[in-house]
Amino acid sequence: MAEALMPAAELSKPGAGSAAAAEAMEKSGCAAAPALNLGDLDLTTDEFILDEVDIHIQANLEDDLVKEALRTGVDLRQYSKQVETELQRIEQASIKDYIKESQNIASLHNQITACDSILERMEGMLSSFQSDLSSISSEIQTLQQQSVSMNLRLKNRQAVRSQLSQLVDELVVPSTMISVILDSPVTEQEFLEQLHELNSKINYAKELSFRETLACSDIQDIVDRLKIKAVSKIREFILQKIYSFRKPMTNYQIPQNTLLKYRFFYQFLLANERTVAKEIRDEYVDTMSKIYFSYFKSYSSRLLKVQYEDVADKDDLMGVEDTAKKGFFSKPSLKSRNTIFTLGQRGAVLSPAELEGPILIPHTAQRGDSRYPYETLFRSQHYALLDNGCREFLFLSDFFMVAGNSALDLFNSIMGKTLSMFLKNLSTYLSDCYDSIAVFLCIHIILRFRAITVKRNIPALDKLGAVLELLWPRFELILEMNIQSIRNTDPQKLGVLDTRPHYITRRYAEFSSAVVSINQTFPNERTNALLGQLQVEVENFVLKMAAEFPSRRDQLIFLINNYDMMLGVLMERAADDSKEVEGFQQLLLARTQEFIEEILSPPFGGMIAFVKESEALMEKGQLDKLRNDEARITQLVRGFSSSWKQSVEALSQDVMRSFTNFKNGTSIIQGALTQLIQYYHGFHKVLSQPTFRSLAVRSELINLHHLMVEVKKHKPNF
Repeated sequence: MAEALMPAAELSKPGAGSAAAAEAMEKSGCAAAPALNLGDLDLTTDEFILDEVDIHIQANLEDDLVKEALRTGVDLRQYSKQVETELQRIEQASIKDYIKESQNIASLHNQITACDSILERMEGMLSSFQSDLSSISSEIQTLQQQSVSMNLRLKNRQAVRSQLSQLVDELVVPSTMISVILDSPVTEQEFLEQLHELNSKINYAKELSFRETLACSDIQDIVDRLKIKAVSKIREFILQKIYSFRKPMTNYQIPQNTLLKYRFFYQFLLANERTVAKEIRDEYVDTMSKIYFSYFKSYSSRLLKVQYEDVADKDDLMGVEDTAKKGFFSKPSLKSRNTIFTLGQRGAVLSPAELEGPILIPHTAQRGDSRYPYETLFRSQHYALLDNGCREFLFLSDFFMVAGNSALDLFNSIMGKTLSMFLKNLSTYLSDCYDSIAVFLCIHIILRFRAITVKRNIPALDKLGAVLELLWPRFELILEMNIQSIRNTDPQKLGVLDTRPHYITRRYAEFSSAVVSINQTFPNERTNALLGQLQVEVENFVLKMAAEFPSRRDQLIFLINNYDMMLGVLMERAADDSKEVEGFQQLLLARTQEFIEEILSPPFGGMIAFVKESEALMEKGQLDKLRNDEARITQLVRGFSSSWKQSVEALSQDVMRSFTNFKNGTSIIQGALTQLIQYYHGFHKVLSQPTFRSLAVRSELINLHHLMVEVKKHKPNF
């Protein structure tokens, strides 16, 4: 406002107005526009200068104080003085305030100075701490390096210590070891423990010698002397045990068990003194080979003394007639020959309890005057071989530490001579053996024993297959001889004809059922083929024998009796679906049906013929051809009504007399009566046709239901 009241002259002075305006604007708190200094302008650029002047003027005029001063007309000079006066007053007041607060300011200054000194000391302390930390870090790094170095040295020392301690332990031979090896018996547990230690030191010394370690030479001498002493004591002990096998009545399994407890002895010899180990092994093989051969040779010869005295010979064949051996010095053949073809209790030798049961004791059997079939002796002999062979193979594998082919070779070197003796004795027996049941049972005994060896995992006894190679050909030869004997049989030389079952067919039935029942466990196609040939020959034989009877009725009775007998015997042992059973069932059914027609023909043949003729004409539609047979029909109706009861009674009695098997005879009677009712039912059916309805005789026909009730009375019950 002061500048607004300034005289125009002052305003006209260069810079006067602008300075006053600026000061006034500053006091008023307004932002003054920058002063325009025209002297500083470049007058050569007129347009630019004018623009700048206009801008400044416009800015000043827009200020609120300037607008107010211009509007009210305030004197700017006066206003400027007022402002200066106010400023001076404020300045004086401010100085007084400073003087008044001078003590506080001085105190503040002292405090700030004290803080500066404290901060300076703290800075020194922190600098010192930082320096200490730096030195500690370097010390930690040094300690770390020292720790790593010490740890490495420790590991190296421990590694060296372990090796050196092992070396020292193995190289040191304690006095305890020396005293035990030299003085203690080999059976002591302490000796066995020190022997293990000695073996370890020997092996370690060998290892060090390969490395050319000088320290091993210090103990080599004492270790060698201890080894020689140990080998000597072990050799003496084992040989003593082996020699004890040779004493009579010695159970060699006991010293074998003792040797197994000290199996390490042989391992020690094998590792350190192979010549001694070979000596012991050869001595054992030689001793046990002789023991087994002597034992089984004696046992086999004594077993043969309790065999049945009556054995089959070449005349004891299926097709040989009972009257063939009637010489003065001949043995009674019927009983012995029948047992050749009958299994009976002989098959019990294949039962699990009997198969692996105790072996026979010959002298005990002789005291009791007991006798046994060959297959029982064969079972006892070969089970003893099996049991001893399995035990021996396990002992060899364990004690002599052999396996695979080496174990088999060692076993064969011991048992080979005994097995050869078995095969030789068996070959001698089979060369004169005609008991096919005994041979077949022996075959299946060996088959089961081979299964036992597989179960026990004993491959050494696979040579039992050589026994089968002897048994199978002989069995097939005997079977072929029986087949040939039946083929060559002459029915006219077999004595008086009889409709009952023939003894040759009974032999076949017993033999076939025995072989089939035994063969079910281990089927053999060659055996089945031979049995098939035998069955064909027996069927042919039965037909040849039946042809010797003059009447067809007797022929059928003979065939039915024999088929029924053979079927009954076979079904006791063989399976119902076996080929033999099915074959004879079909034959029996066919001959039975034919026999029923045969026995119905005499009393009822006229009616049966009329029914068959009428049914044939009915199928062709030509029944009228019988219209003129009234007399024939009347005779048939009245004849049946008057005589059927007597005929049925006679038929039943005749059938029961003709057949040995009561059950079979009953079945035939039932079949015949059933067939009779069917024929009479057909007779009723024919006479009910329109062609015959006018016949008066139809009223005389017996009621079919009544006939069935009456017929049932004649059926045998049992």
